[in-house]
Amino acid sequence: MREGSGFRDLYADFQKQDADVLGASFDSAEANARFAKKYSFPFPLLCDINREIGLAYGACASADAGSPSRISYLIGPDGKIREAYSTVIPATHPQDVLKALEG
Repeated sequence: MREGSGFRDLYADFQKQDADVLGASFDSAEANARFAKKYSFPFPLLCDINREIGLAYGACASADAGSPSRISYLIGPDGKIREAYSTVIPATHPQDVLKALEG
């Protein structure tokens, strides 16, 4: 919630950088919709109930993982990964990503 709220609070700054913000979880569409509404997230939360995104991006080791690792990627307009964040500090991560975009 803290990390997502940071992205929410800086969302206008991400838009100024022409950046899209996406979240992903192993939760259902209904659970993600409730969560996004509760915290007023203006960005989509992707549903990865089959762990396909988690497996592809290294957020989990198997399709039966209980929860994903807290990781993040900054992907450029060309579809290539510009930054990989293998360890994320929820309180400061949104600012870190924004700085990477601005730099």
